Amino acid sequence: MEAEGQPRQDVVVVGAGVAGLVAAWDLHRAGHRVLVLEARERVGGRLLNDELPDGTPIDVGGQWVGPGQNQVRALLDELGLTTFPTHAEGRHIAELGGRRSLYRGRIPRLSPLVLADIAQGQLRLERAARGVPPEAAWQAARAGLLDGQTFGTWIRRNLYTKGGRAFMRLVTQAVFSAEPEDLSALWACFYVAAAGGLDALINTEGGAQEERITGGAQGIALRLAERLADRVRLGHPVETVDWNGEGVSVTTAGGRRFRAHRVILATPPPLTAGIRFRPGLPADRAQLLQRMPMGRVIKVNVVYDTPFWRARGLSGQANSDRRPLGTVYDNTPPGGSPGVLVGFFEGRHADAAARLGEAGRRRAVLADLAGYFGPEAEEPVACIERDWAAEEYSRGGYGAFTTPLALTRFGAALRAPVGPLHWAGTETATRWAGYIDGAVESGHRAARETAAALDAAP
Repeated sequence: MEAEGQPRQDVVVVGAGVAGLVAAWDLHRAGHRVLVLEARERVGGRLLNDELPDGTPIDVGGQWVGPGQNQVRALLDELGLTTFPTHAEGRHIAELGGRRSLYRGRIPRLSPLVLADIAQGQLRLERAARGVPPEAAWQAARAGLLDGQTFGTWIRRNLYTKGGRAFMRLVTQAVFSAEPEDLSALWACFYVAAAGGLDALINTEGGAQEERITGGAQGIALRLAERLADRVRLGHPVETVDWNGEGVSVTTAGGRRFRAHRVILATPPPLTAGIRFRPGLPADRAQLLQRMPMGRVIKVNVVYDTPFWRARGLSGQANSDRRPLGTVYDNTPPGGSPGVLVGFFEGRHADAAARLGEAGRRRAVLADLAGYFGPEAEEPVACIERDWAAEEYSRGGYGAFTTPLALTRFGAALRAPVGPLHWAGTETATRWAGYIDGAVESGHRAARETAAALDAAP
């Protein structure tokens, strides 16, 4: 049945994450009738705020912005949101290749041979990435060679030391929340190209982790939803999309039907694949969706009375190729208390951690933090965790990626509209794919495409 009193929309947007809300807001401002359908009882998608024991917001989903992320920065300005620097003062901790080092700046103290191997490996990766056009990675001159191998194979062929390979595996886990063997080397090169280099992806100061959003990143979605008001419908999981030359009919799990001229799908690829399309999607688009799994990550914020590590001259940033909690940052609020360390189980470490149960994960987290920062880390005030693979309407994070041979065979379907169907989501971005900035870019693009199609209609 059609929703009571619901007129035919110009556009229905499926998904109230940043991409979908940006698209809806752009279309609404352009004078189009738009409705957003969100499966959850909240907005934000993979952005989510929780609360520390004192009520201060804390990010349990995506949270960082960095230099060159101009799309999200412009949106933050428009919404009146501000940022503050990620704490990076002091010495960082690196455990790599069986060696522990304390260091400042970008480069840990490793053996000269390992450092040289990492440097030449990064040079080779960035050289390959420069040949990959982010808007059409499948058209790269070496696309077939890169897409025909996993990133794990590329690492084995291009780095020569145990420490160099361990570093690149750790980077893969931290950036993709996946293992190098999971993803296409072409997707890895596309990702590096879309960010402007590997350093931009992995650095704090001067990189993607440079700043955090005051009040939590979900504030972006909350403020957009406030502006859209009753045009956002929560608790409306979409099950079926009927489409033809006359328009679209979207049916939710409750049997409500919403008609529109066009629809924007702003859902993660595995969830999009779970929607029933009538008629079915073209084979290339359907095949692509089957080859875009999500990464796997469990994010844990560990709360202390004070950021005790700062008094010891430590930044709170730690990385290890041997600990399951392989990446840690200082996630303390801008006021300086309480102290918060945020750590990540990523890729295969998230697989194992998910099987431990909550108590087992807490023991594993505290053991690794104590290994990094000393016994004080074993006495937290609280632990706040989020397993994104267990989220029914995310099924993973940080984003989706392509398996080998997916981009060269089906990549042209990534953004191409299908009749009245349009695609948004950070995975479809050409700059900063996988990040909040990429989600914003994709929302703007989908809105432009849809508005142009509406304006061209007779």
